[in-house]
Amino acid sequence: MSQQDTEQQYEQPTEAPGYIDDVTDAEAREEAHRARGTVRPITVVGNPVLHHACRTVTEFDADLAQLIDDMFASQRAAEGVGLAANQIGVDLRVLVYDCPDDNGVRHTGHIVNPVLDELPPERRVLDDSNEGCLSVPGAYAELPRPDYASVQGQDMHGNPIAVQGTGFFARCLQHETDHLNGYLYIDRLSKRDRKDALRQMEELTPAYETVPND
Repeated sequence: MSQQDTEQQYEQPTEAPGYIDDVTDAEAREEAHRARGTVRPITVVGNPVLHHACRTVTEFDADLAQLIDDMFASQRAAEGVGLAANQIGVDLRVLVYDCPDDNGVRHTGHIVNPVLDELPPERRVLDDSNEGCLSVPGAYAELPRPDYASVQGQDMHGNPIAVQGTGFFARCLQHETDHLNGYLYIDRLSKRDRKDALRQMEELTPAYETVPND
């Protein structure tokens, strides 16, 4: 997911049992992943790996740990705040994030096999801020999403984890989970807004390496 400016403020959710602490030592943890990782080019809209649901991770091994490191390195190189594995061409259900919430608190972590929780009606307060994507470089569009998100999944060792977020960070969690289900944010736009986003992309040159579509 691309970075964006945000002005709206949201109340932090009450911490529930099972939610991980992804705030403490966020900078050091991101730097450690990135130092071990290798930057890979970003796939863009039209690449087949972006347009179908990714495979469930079943092997929690050194290859998975290296993938997560590479994803952090690639995310930073592209100046993103979230990245799904298929955005570097890997057909596996893995996402990473290094994203602030609307209060400026930095959240850093990874989720394997993420599943977005269904929200009760009282938590479905929509935020219609702009959204961008590293796989649709240079384009932004308003897209309503709930301003709170809760995701269940596993860590790189296979342990169950849960992550929650508000505001911009909630948008990031929803955006990256969408990727792993085969959807880009432009797939949720009207035909006119999708066409405009693709036009924006065509008019700009990405500031990071991308995988050309054949």
